[in-house]
Amino acid sequence: MPTITKSNITYDKRNLNNKILLELYYNMLKPRMIEEKMLILLRQGKVSKWFSGIGQEAIAVGVAMALEPNEYILPMHRNLGVFTTRGIPLHRLFCQWKGKASGFTKGRDRSFHFGTQEYNLVGMISHLGPQLGVADGIALANLLKNNGQVTAVFTGEGGTSEGDFHEALNVASVWQLPVIFCIENNGYGLSTPTNEQYHCRNLADRGKGYGIESFILDGNNIIETYTKVQKLAESIRKRPRPILIEFKTFRRRGHEEASGTKYVPKQLIEEWEAKDPIENFRSYLYTNKILSPSIDEAYIAEIKAEIDSALESANAEPNIIPNETTELSDVYKSFDYKEISPNDKVEDLRFVDAISQGLKQSMEKHSDLVIMGQDIAEYGGVFKITEGFVKAFGKNRVRNTPICESAIVEAAMGLSISGIKSVVEMQFADFVTSGFNPVVNYLAKSHYRWQQQADVVLRMPCGGGVAAGPFHSQTNEAWFTKTPGLKVVYPAFPYDAKGLLATAINDPNPVLFFEHKALYRSIRQDVPTDYFTIPFGKAAVLNEGDSVTIITYGAGVHWAINTLKKNVDISADLLDLRTLQPLDKETIINSVKKTGRAIILQEDSLFGGIASDLSALLMEECFEFLDAPVKRVASMETPIPFIGQLEDQYLAKGKFENALRDLLAY
Repeated sequence: MPTITKSNITYDKRNLNNKILLELYYNMLKPRMIEEKMLILLRQGKVSKWFSGIGQEAIAVGVAMALEPNEYILPMHRNLGVFTTRGIPLHRLFCQWKGKASGFTKGRDRSFHFGTQEYNLVGMISHLGPQLGVADGIALANLLKNNGQVTAVFTGEGGTSEGDFHEALNVASVWQLPVIFCIENNGYGLSTPTNEQYHCRNLADRGKGYGIESFILDGNNIIETYTKVQKLAESIRKRPRPILIEFKTFRRRGHEEASGTKYVPKQLIEEWEAKDPIENFRSYLYTNKILSPSIDEAYIAEIKAEIDSALESANAEPNIIPNETTELSDVYKSFDYKEISPNDKVEDLRFVDAISQGLKQSMEKHSDLVIMGQDIAEYGGVFKITEGFVKAFGKNRVRNTPICESAIVEAAMGLSISGIKSVVEMQFADFVTSGFNPVVNYLAKSHYRWQQQADVVLRMPCGGGVAAGPFHSQTNEAWFTKTPGLKVVYPAFPYDAKGLLATAINDPNPVLFFEHKALYRSIRQDVPTDYFTIPFGKAAVLNEGDSVTIITYGAGVHWAINTLKKNVDISADLLDLRTLQPLDKETIINSVKKTGRAIILQEDSLFGGIASDLSALLMEECFEFLDAPVKRVASMETPIPFIGQLEDQYLAKGKFENALRDLLAY
């Protein structure tokens, strides 16, 4: 039995019964004993890395016990107590840390980088900040479902310096979301002390700037943490709103064990060791005759036996055998595409109207589908695609957002975790850079990491030809075709735009849906009036010939059509890719094998664009069929300029005809 000394923490039992007090103690003791075992295994080389939460158990346990089991918690590295309090079997936790199949990520991610719907936990990514916006999305889903639930999300004092923190708090305040933001202020962000992290007296003070109630709690006092969070959670369930809590605590070990603690004054560590949440609470329980030596020893023996048994079973589980098919099949959630054929009734629609009509019909088909974006509600969006949507569907489903792309992409991910589809409009595709991290690191990787779908469509108004300059004219699809886990759609016609948008919304995977601004009001087509779908990964053959294959998409399709109209002597296959990921490789390869020549036209600048990958594909698959080198035509290697004569010079449009003629003459 441990030596019992007088408690250095003052506890107020309030109306808690002894059963709850013992449960609080047991739930703190369990992660502490697991951690102590992990540190031994780390030194023995039996686990690869460890982020210690020793001394911070009261926060994780107090919050987890204060919330209901069906309420989501988004923890971080030092919150093992959340996972154990939620009852995750130790066998599965140990398998996760050892990279075994019975873990939560099939060996694809380590430590606490995982989530589990079974236990309503959503783990972190290393970029820290995005989970705050994801919590917003889960809280928004709770609000929309009117289920009276609260969400809790953790970050450290270092994470509060990230823009995601400020965006998430602002969105939560504007929308009055039922979420508790928990800051574990433990003194250091890796080796950087708090005085180099922020300049306000308390991080809780930041809540005032967002109109959010905020509190400071002793993060080492389990009773204060549990009772206060429980009270706040009950209040939020009745009156939804965000609350910010700063837990004062300390990180007594390194950021991770390899970092050590040489940069921390010894006296500071000793002071916080004296405030150990478990030893002090144990002393309080003994002093008040709530915990006895026999009960304490029984707890320790029970937990030790559970740890030993779980470790034995995790060690006995065979190592994962790499399987390429399994790995590739888990990048995307399986999608059972259902063909919905259009009716015979058509109407002449502009590109922009086809998108609006398709979006509206998807809102009708999916009764909980949420659209989010800047100025999309009463104003109808800068391109008027959602004009009238608020009247038709209400402001709960058609949501104006603050200017915070990152938090809104994250909120869309949170909606998906809660089973709600969403469409996010980037006002211009260029602005996705402000939300780039959650797109490529959260949406793209979630299913591969822990089988969580990201049921999100990002609408991307893009492209030049409208004199909008460097910040409103990019066609930046190559940033995303490079990223496994994302799907990229780029229609050129109203018919395709409407049908592909319906499919994108049905697809449970993240889809970037590019809409060329210059086509919005310049291209018209007869489009079926009712709802229909078009499959991904099927290029459209717009023209058939035998001399050359023209491969393009978006505005490039219309440039190619106009060129062929001016050059009726050219016999060409014209392929409109329509989707860039997945890509219709079969149609491309078969066409080039037939014609013996290939020219790829893209609006994006040349280097690193999709034309380069297509060229490499054709050289690998069609080399013996080629009568000339594969030709790429793209825009200049500069940012896109504003003034018309410079934009005309920049765009690939003016270079295509000569390049095509040169290829045919080779």
